[in-house]
Amino acid sequence: MSAVRRALPEDAEELVRLRQVMQDALSGPPNPDKAWQPAAVQTLRKKLAEPAGDMTAFVVDRPDGTGIAACALGTIEYRLGGPGNPTGTVGYVFNVVTDDDMRRRGLSRVCMEALLGWFQERSVFKIDLKASPEGEPLYVSLGFVHSPNPAMRLSR
Repeated sequence: MSAVRRALPEDAEELVRLRQVMQDALSGPPNPDKAWQPAAVQTLRKKLAEPAGDMTAFVVDRPDGTGIAACALGTIEYRLGGPGNPTGTVGYVFNVVTDDDMRRRGLSRVCMEALLGWFQERSVFKIDLKASPEGEPLYVSLGFVHSPNPAMRLSR
């Protein structure tokens, strides 16, 4: 099994690179727009420098030491409590991706298991994510189920 570790601020560029890999896989031909990347790197550096913060990432390094092979990122959101979630905390998993040449080795699984452990340590037991068709079997095997609540979004 591959060694998983918590990401450090200096991993930000690699995490953004993997985010682009994921986006390209989901949206078809690679998008040449990279203008978003510097801000994403800056946000990750800041958030990953906060050991008790509300965002983290778990990664597996490439065996040859040239970067990160896989990652899973998550954040804790705060809402008002209610039935079924008295604390109102909700975990959100995003950016689960493995480099093409490193797939089918369980790397996303070990990253996800570490991320789920992080949520559990913080008493976050309601966790959401959006699954690609390729990723859905992993999430189902970890206990995720389809939610009856349809998502909506306003983008301005």
